[in-house]
Amino acid sequence: MQIEKDVHSNNIIQFAENHKEVLVMSADLGTSCEVGEFAKKLPERYLSMGIAEQNMMGWAAGLAKEGFRPFLHTFAVFLYRRPLDQLEMSIAYPNLPVALLGFVPGITTPGGITHQSIEDVGIMRTIPNMNIFDCGDATDVESALEICREINAPIYVRMLRGAVPRLFDPNVPTKFNKGRLLSEGTDIALFSSSICTEEAMRATNYLEKQGLSVQHVHITTLKPFTDPLVLETLEKVSYGVITMENHSVIGGLGTLVGEVMLENMINKELIKIGINDEWTHGAAKPYLMKKYGIDALSLIKAVEKLIDDKFDATENELEAIRLEDYDRV
Repeated sequence: MQIEKDVHSNNIIQFAENHKEVLVMSADLGTSCEVGEFAKKLPERYLSMGIAEQNMMGWAAGLAKEGFRPFLHTFAVFLYRRPLDQLEMSIAYPNLPVALLGFVPGITTPGGITHQSIEDVGIMRTIPNMNIFDCGDATDVESALEICREINAPIYVRMLRGAVPRLFDPNVPTKFNKGRLLSEGTDIALFSSSICTEEAMRATNYLEKQGLSVQHVHITTLKPFTDPLVLETLEKVSYGVITMENHSVIGGLGTLVGEVMLENMINKELIKIGINDEWTHGAAKPYLMKKYGIDALSLIKAVEKLIDDKFDATENELEAIRLEDYDRV
């Protein structure tokens, strides 16, 4: 597994050079959202809107109506909490092609709950015309901009920044509303998203060595949620289903999978791994993932509960697994 930096920074510059209608808008967090270099190289295409997210939504709507493609950059919480009314009425209601790039989603920031978007998917998926894309690695990040352009509608992207793992082949771009099948199996269905997929891959590697057959699907599109692979995976396995997400267990990936199970009368146990109904606090990401139970060891414990068996996995054992050796489909 490679760790790469400035993935979005490099990608957005190249993307804008190829698509002259693209504008980058920032709510006073350009450097923090990896568009500092964009502002230097393409200053005429960069709009710094200040700490005024509601105003930025209105500007984006007007620019989109004039044929531009605005890509809004700020922390995820500032795209849906404070400016929700403007987002709904100015962008979603007229179904305008505005891309909302929300950085540091979930607990990926030490900034605490004021900067952590642990309920964003649950809120955004209720908005008509809204699409939701959740990045889990560098390939997802690189695929996101073209996906935004192709769907030509409002889209909210949970974007990663800084040191980002390369889990997937860069020559196989992520597709919208299409999960990435990471391993095939018939015992357990595992759906993971965001930063949880890296942890899930380690756990799955361990579980397969213990003799368990895991059908693991990396989910990026959270709205719409109509990928046939989801239902195929649910119907295929014998023990049950586990979801793993960097989000509240209410309203996110676990809820979406549960709705599919209910609509298709799939009578299997579902265990949702995510942030419980509580506020989170700020700290380093590895510490928070362990504290709030969204790491590899938490997944092992969920599997133990699902199959009523016990493994003796340790954190060190799971951290030592090299993902470049992972037997991908």
